[in-house]
Amino acid sequence: MEHRNTPNLTNAEMGEHPPHDLRAMLTNASNFEGRFNLDKSGFDPMMPGHASDHNMILRQQPRTVKQVGCGISLPYEVRLEMALMLDDHQCALNVLLHQYQKHHWLSEGAESFLSLHELLNEHIEQTKKHIDEIGERVARLGGVPTAHPVTQHELSYVKHEVEGRYSMRDYLRNDLEHELKVQQMLRAQIRRAGELGDYGTVQVLEEVLVDREDLGYHLYSNLEDDTLVRGMTHLVDGYQDRAGDRPMDPGTRLQ
Repeated sequence: MEHRNTPNLTNAEMGEHPPHDLRAMLTNASNFEGRFNLDKSGFDPMMPGHASDHNMILRQQPRTVKQVGCGISLPYEVRLEMALMLDDHQCALNVLLHQYQKHHWLSEGAESFLSLHELLNEHIEQTKKHIDEIGERVARLGGVPTAHPVTQHELSYVKHEVEGRYSMRDYLRNDLEHELKVQQMLRAQIRRAGELGDYGTVQVLEEVLVDREDLGYHLYSNLEDDTLVRGMTHLVDGYQDRAGDRPMDPGTRLQ
C-alpha cells in the first residue's frame, strides 16, 4: 500500500467532533461536582429505610464502622471516611445496575436487539461484580453496606433516569454520563485513600476504575457517528440517500 504524507488536520476537518447530543452529555459530565455523603452517618429517622417497626436486635447502626476489632490497622477516623465513600460508590453502582437492566430488557432495533442486548448484559455482570467487591471492602473496614434500594438511591451521587421507554441512543447516552461520573468519583477516593495510607482501598478501586473506563469506552464507541446501518429515512424523505449522502439513481442495482 502506498503511504503518503498527510497534512495536519483539525479535529473538525477529520470529522472527529462527536454528535451534538454526545457533546452535550460530555459537557454535563465535565461539569459534574459530585460530593460524598460524609455528613450522613449513623441512624437518621428521615433517611429512607432507617426507621421501621421491628423487634430485631440492632448490633450496629447504618453508615458507621466498628470502633475496634475489624482486623485492619487503620485509625477509626480513616476507616469511617473510607467506608462512607465506598458505600456511596456501591449505592451509585446499584443505580447503574437497575438502569442497565432496564435498557437490556428494552433493547430493540437492528443494532440493538442482539449486539447491544449482549453488551448491556456484560455491563450488568461487571457492575454486579464491582458492587460485591466494594461492599466487601466496606464490611472489612468495619462498616455496614447500604442495602435498602430507596436508601441507595438517596445516597447515590447519580440518579436513575425517569421511567418510560426512550430511544436506544438516549439509553446509552444516559449510561455513559453515569459511567463518566462514577470514574470521577472513584479517582477522587483513590487520591484520598492514598493520602490516608489506605492502600487496600486504593487497590480495590483502581481495579474497579480500569473496568469502568473500559465500559465507558464501549458506550462511547457505540454513540460515535459512523454506522453500518443506513436507517429508513430514504423511504420517506425523497433524498434517495440509501447509500449514504450521495444521490444515486433509484434504479441502480447498487441500492
